[in-house]
Amino acid sequence: MALRNGFTMTGIARILGLYQGQPEHRWQGKDPSAIRKIRADGPLRVTITGLAEDRQADRTAHGGPDMALHAYPSEHYAHWRETFPGKAAVYAPGGFGENLSTEGLTEAGLCIGDVFSAGTARLQVTQGRQPCWKLNMHTDNPAQAAAFRKTARTGWYLRVLEEGVLEAGDEMGLVDRPCPHWSLREVIFARFNPQLDLATASALAGLEELGQPWRTAFARKADPESRTGATPALGD
Repeated sequence: MALRNGFTMTGIARILGLYQGQPEHRWQGKDPSAIRKIRADGPLRVTITGLAEDRQADRTAHGGPDMALHAYPSEHYAHWRETFPGKAAVYAPGGFGENLSTEGLTEAGLCIGDVFSAGTARLQVTQGRQPCWKLNMHTDNPAQAAAFRKTARTGWYLRVLEEGVLEAGDEMGLVDRPCPHWSLREVIFARFNPQLDLATASALAGLEELGQPWRTAFARKADPESRTGATPALGD
């Protein structure tokens, strides 16, 4: 499929499974979480805030139009099984709390702002995932969130440009690439780089296609007076 900027997508990308969840009190003394998702069969309605029956426990750090859906490449699970063999049972599609388990897409082959047709909906890549302690608790692996950040295997968030219906098996066709110079993988690395150069941080802070939470974070990185080298503890 040829796009207006000359990019041609090869191969087939598809949705392997759709997952939804509700907030639960799972860990004593900890805040509730909706990171545990259950596979949903059949077609599902998707709106600007995500799948119809999916919820977030903490709306200050999750959800909203720029993080309506979280997609995760099924291909990454083999890496995690090799890296943490003692936790191999956890690493299967749906295991990281994603809404969409995908095949044929990874962070290395995507750009911020990529627009996909899927089912009757149209979705846009907005940012990577910023994992926190909930991912560690969910996987029973205290090293999981840090490994996500270190490898840029975070998956990505999607905004819903056109509401519609999604179903497992739907192909995801790339229809526009407005930001071909902003690799999703490299933007993820930039997000977790405490020494990111000011020019890159400033450019990303002004990138309209980027999700607002990450634009705000890059704006802080672009301000020399606010740079502390720390990553805010917001995420899953």
